[in-house]
Amino acid sequence: MKPVERKKLVIVGSGPAGYTAAIYAARAELAPVVVAGAAFGGQLMITTDVENYPGFPEGVAGPELMELFQKQAERFGTRVVFEDAIAIDLARRPFGIETDSRAFSAESVIVATGATAKWLGLESETKYTNRGVSACATCDGALYRGKAIAVVGGGDTAMEEALFLTRFATVVHVIHRRGELRASRIMAERARRHEKIRFVLHSGVVEVLGDEQAVTGVRLRDLRTGALSLLEVGALFVAIGHEPNTRLFRGVLDMNASGYLEVQAHTTRTNVEGVFACGDAMDPHYRQAVTAAGTGCMAALDAERWLAANE
Repeated sequence: MKPVERKKLVIVGSGPAGYTAAIYAARAELAPVVVAGAAFGGQLMITTDVENYPGFPEGVAGPELMELFQKQAERFGTRVVFEDAIAIDLARRPFGIETDSRAFSAESVIVATGATAKWLGLESETKYTNRGVSACATCDGALYRGKAIAVVGGGDTAMEEALFLTRFATVVHVIHRRGELRASRIMAERARRHEKIRFVLHSGVVEVLGDEQAVTGVRLRDLRTGALSLLEVGALFVAIGHEPNTRLFRGVLDMNASGYLEVQAHTTRTNVEGVFACGDAMDPHYRQAVTAAGTGCMAALDAERWLAANE
């Protein structure tokens, strides 16, 4: 039996959303606990250069930014637990949250578990992550100005990424496994009409190539003939989707078909009273650190007001 600690607020997740919620909640004297997870800090922990977060005109490394978030939250009285939540009971209040070694009961819960980009699963892809391989064009596109760039994917996200990257690239190659795109007609036509976008269909990436510093190309396989070819590019953006980290809440919290948590309009309230959601776990559209931080602020304010009304 684990000893149970009673808290007013437990925040599950430790990216920009979770830590911002903790900063606001701690300043409101709610003494929050952040169940940060073993892989704490969210997607910024695998981002080398963050150049679009306000307040850092020279840019900042993703892990450094998350360390600053953590220190600020702790300064105001947040306690951070670097363990994964393995069980959560939202059936009744107080709510139950368990890790391998701890158990908490909480009057309110903020879910900030984020989302994870889907990758191709190649060893070479992992090797060149942040050295030319990325899953976020708006985060990293400007780093590859004046280079040829490849985008993997055939849905709306891939078309959006490709169109955005035309601002920086000499040419954008869209690589897709099928002969027809999955994107909506309007997005597909917009991409097809762009003079900088080229389509490489019926093809899959089998290897990312590069030197010690950066990506220099990708090896492709024609999925109809099996023939291999080389495409010279300076960066590869993987745009095959994201998966929200919401499995613990299936069957309890309302979510859409893709697993993103649903909240009441203009709030962070979920369908369970006293439970709030923020960040990429409930945002299938923007997926930016600054928007995640904004919804983390909203969740903390919503939780503070709900606790005041229900104590």
